[in-house]
Amino acid sequence: MSDIKVVLAHADAREEKTVTTGTKAWELFAGDDSVIAARVGGVLKDLAYEVGDGDEVEGVAIDSADGRDILRHSTAHVMAQAVQQLWPEARLGIGPPIENGFYYDFDVETPFVPEDLAKIETAMRKIIKENQRFSRRPVSDHDAIAELKDEPYKVELIGLKGSGKGEDAAEGASVEVGAGELTIYDNIRRNGDVAWSDLCRGPHLPTTKRIPAFKLMRSAAAYWRGDEKNKQLQRIYGTAWETKEALEEHLHRIEEAERRDHRKLGRELDLFSFPDEIGSGLPVFHPKGGVIKRVMEDYVRQRHIEEGFEYVGTPHIAKEGLFYTSGHLPYYGEGMFPALDVDGMDYRLKAMNCPMHNLIFRSRQRSYRELPLRLFEFGSVYRHEKSGVVHGLTRVRGFAQDDSHSYVTPEQAPAEIQHLLDFCLGLFRDFGLDDFYLELSTRDDSKPDKFIGSDEDWELATSVLAKVATDSGLELVPDPGGAAYYGPKISVQARDAIGRTWQMSTIQYDFNQPSADRFDLEYVAQDGSRQQPVMIHSAKFGSIERFIGVLVEHYAGAFPPWLAPVQVQGIPVAERHNDYLYDLARQMKARGLRVEVDDSDDRMQKKIRNAQLQKVPFMIIAGDDDVEAGAVSFRYRDGHQENGVPVAEAIARVVAAVESREQV
Repeated sequence: MSDIKVVLAHADAREEKTVTTGTKAWELFAGDDSVIAARVGGVLKDLAYEVGDGDEVEGVAIDSADGRDILRHSTAHVMAQAVQQLWPEARLGIGPPIENGFYYDFDVETPFVPEDLAKIETAMRKIIKENQRFSRRPVSDHDAIAELKDEPYKVELIGLKGSGKGEDAAEGASVEVGAGELTIYDNIRRNGDVAWSDLCRGPHLPTTKRIPAFKLMRSAAAYWRGDEKNKQLQRIYGTAWETKEALEEHLHRIEEAERRDHRKLGRELDLFSFPDEIGSGLPVFHPKGGVIKRVMEDYVRQRHIEEGFEYVGTPHIAKEGLFYTSGHLPYYGEGMFPALDVDGMDYRLKAMNCPMHNLIFRSRQRSYRELPLRLFEFGSVYRHEKSGVVHGLTRVRGFAQDDSHSYVTPEQAPAEIQHLLDFCLGLFRDFGLDDFYLELSTRDDSKPDKFIGSDEDWELATSVLAKVATDSGLELVPDPGGAAYYGPKISVQARDAIGRTWQMSTIQYDFNQPSADRFDLEYVAQDGSRQQPVMIHSAKFGSIERFIGVLVEHYAGAFPPWLAPVQVQGIPVAERHNDYLYDLARQMKARGLRVEVDDSDDRMQKKIRNAQLQKVPFMIIAGDDDVEAGAVSFRYRDGHQENGVPVAEAIARVVAAVESREQV
């Protein structure tokens, strides 16, 4: 044995340490039970990794993002082991970690049922209690195929790796085969017997006993490698967390998310629906939902005008050639609906508004004095989303996009992007969202065919967006490869009331569509020369439909008074009080308030309950004493009630709450 030097990297310090050859990573972190893996030179490794001279080693804690992924992937292995114990004929697909959990796909004759998940959980607990060790073993492609001859899906992945397609084979395939040598992980019992093995690149937990808390959530059908032409497998979803408390918090969040599900609340509050007769992903808004949509659109339209935008309108369809000019058909064609035959010519439903806005810009000569020129519309667009991803209002096929395009000189671009970002954040705050971070989406240099434009243009555009994002002071998260084909973008990610993240605004720097090869947009510069403008796309909410879905879940249907479909519910104690409340409702409506009177035969307490279920912000209740005093009992949504409130004061309270946009 000889001495070697390693560097222990901590969050705020680096420590050089002398150890002997053969030292394992776990020995560097002895006594710290939170460390479950190591990052060596930036690469994740098992704790059984033998450190080398000069290695820089950092511990990976179980409650970190990487640590949770390792925990969840290890739990997926335990689940697959349990499934094959209970169903020996089950063949293995893939089993990657995903956000907040994991899954594993199985080829089994009969679909899993909830009772099966309970059996699998019991078997998993036994495996965890056995404290089986995850042991990494490199193998050649030939040996792996021989060893896994009874696992056809694993053998297929090995073959794809050999063809250079393994990384793209399916979501999670890279977890199975990796990019270099193949490795198999054995689950080894204390007596040295191999309990189970799986093709995997790792890393994993040291032992199964390091899994503190898990739960299997549900099963579903899934096509092998995500291709509907392939066989349908059975997928089991689960979750795993670093403590039992963290698991319970996650399960509570799921319950809360189910309670807030906008599809469920949309039905209960009579806001919108998705009739089969119209088609998947094409919502209709009922009168109450229509109120919310109109109020939002009116407000956002006015805010755009205040921010210097000019309102325009464009048609729903256009000749197909327009979308070849913009580049959308070559680069985004699968997201567009098939061509329509109109008088023997091919037309397309538009999936975006920018090509038509370019034609408005190009309709006459433009001067530098007009720039920035800002065009905005609520443009109805249509996208050919796959049926498997359509989801309520948050993923639809037809929607109104709050779309705007700023045409600026290159020198104006940074200030315009800053202006747009400030505008977006201000709008979200107006609607009650105030927890943000930013995502910077750039091109993937390894896939040049997916992007157009020169390296210099991309570098300039990316640097401008990055500086504005950094100067905002908000957290900035990189998103390599997530750019649009025509340029990089900033996305505003907003967290809702229960901490979920929603992608909201996008601000995109486009140097391609204005180019001579595309729309050949020009303005006359101060020196008389003709110059190409920069085009900046911005969608504040992405779509009104999607944002309504987000707000329904954020507020759990209890909208602030200014957005609520019904702001005041009049509740008479008896039928003889109806006229009194109808007169009061007329006074409120004259002030622009949305008021209804419940004159049904229901008892007063049931009327109050109905208003609470409809999440009406304010109730005004009138009985004999109220009529005599010219007052009402003023009741809030939370159940708090004040009696004997004069009519004028009751009206003033509601008006003040609406005008101030209180988030009550």
